[in-house]
Amino acid sequence: MTSQTSLNTARNRALALDQADPLAAYRSQFHIPQTTNGNKVLYFCGHSLGLQPKNTAALVQQELQHWQQNAVEGHFTGARPWLSYHEQLTQGLAELCGALPIEVTAMNSLTVNLHLLLISFYKPTAKRHKILIEANAFSSDRYAVSSQLTLHGYDPETSLIELNPRLGEDVLRTEDILSLIEREGHAISALVLPGVQYLTGQYLDIPRITQAAHQQGCVIGFDLAHAIGNVPLQLHEWNVDFAVWCGYKYLNSGPGAIGGMFVHERHAQRPELPRLAGWWGHDKQTRFTMPHDFSPLLGAEGWQLSNPPILACAPLISSLEIFYSARLSKLRAKSVQLTEFLYGLLTAHCPKVSVITPSDPSQRGCQLSLRLAMSPSKAKRIYEDLALQGIMCDWREPDIIRVAPTPLYNTYFEVFTFVATLQSMLK
Repeated sequence: MTSQTSLNTARNRALALDQADPLAAYRSQFHIPQTTNGNKVLYFCGHSLGLQPKNTAALVQQELQHWQQNAVEGHFTGARPWLSYHEQLTQGLAELCGALPIEVTAMNSLTVNLHLLLISFYKPTAKRHKILIEANAFSSDRYAVSSQLTLHGYDPETSLIELNPRLGEDVLRTEDILSLIEREGHAISALVLPGVQYLTGQYLDIPRITQAAHQQGCVIGFDLAHAIGNVPLQLHEWNVDFAVWCGYKYLNSGPGAIGGMFVHERHAQRPELPRLAGWWGHDKQTRFTMPHDFSPLLGAEGWQLSNPPILACAPLISSLEIFYSARLSKLRAKSVQLTEFLYGLLTAHCPKVSVITPSDPSQRGCQLSLRLAMSPSKAKRIYEDLALQGIMCDWREPDIIRVAPTPLYNTYFEVFTFVATLQSMLK
């Protein structure tokens, strides 16, 4: 079979898969960017910034009108009073991360929430003061963890333990993570790891790693920026201590969207846990009597600092309504098939491309990270040429192109078109 015949077969397969896709209609609920000539962009950047749901503008406009018409009374009136507005988000977030409603809340941004939770859960002692992260952690996580060490009087050079892949490999092996925890656990106070690693797209084995950490007496938290809304999570069942996330990637809530946090019920029910206190984390029954002493709410809400930004919460309501309708289990099933389709086409038609994301679908979400068999400068030109063709991926230095076919709005034919275009460029 010639390469062109094989591509034609793949094209027909893509069209058939789109025709049979039970989730195809959800694409119409999103604004798809257009190229200068009016064609729709092939958007594979949901791992960086999700597309805008069409209902988002109306929800934001409702709150602007509510403010315009009711001013301060908007806190107490209307379909969604501002006083309890963030509670509209709780159930949807709990479902996406496999938590009890008391264990989650929407607030702040990811890094702010990580700092707040490390104040509570990083409790260093002379013998147990180290923090474990992965070597290629996203910069904000590294900065947050390093600064927490410094604030407690420890040197990141000696108190920060880094997980590295084996020589010549790109992803972490679970057995190596478990081995390091067993070896160094006596000195580790806390672990901060990704649910899905941002650069490679690897979905870590959260339950096994959590169990290993707890066996060594460590607490463990996860950065779910690339995991929530992407892969199935069961944080309560897995006994994770805490987690944080942002809302602008797979949760489609706009640039700088409100983030969220999870605190396991066994911790969330402990008001004596140390924390940085704020007005909105105080007991609702006495919040407006302004008592001098802080009495934290039970649950994740007890870590809140300030009242929620309403105009930043409204887009998340819009997105969560779509997730509720589509159901994450069905989205995951499509994601696996869509990403496997991409993986197979790349393997068959682009021999100059190596996929550094795990080949096992259970160890990845919808992101594939690609390395081209050429110099980084030439690879970057390929990425730039893709953008000129209206195919939007992203580039990570020094040599990675990240591609994320997102099940809510990407199609199999878009995946086919991406691979066919890339093959042509590589020739």
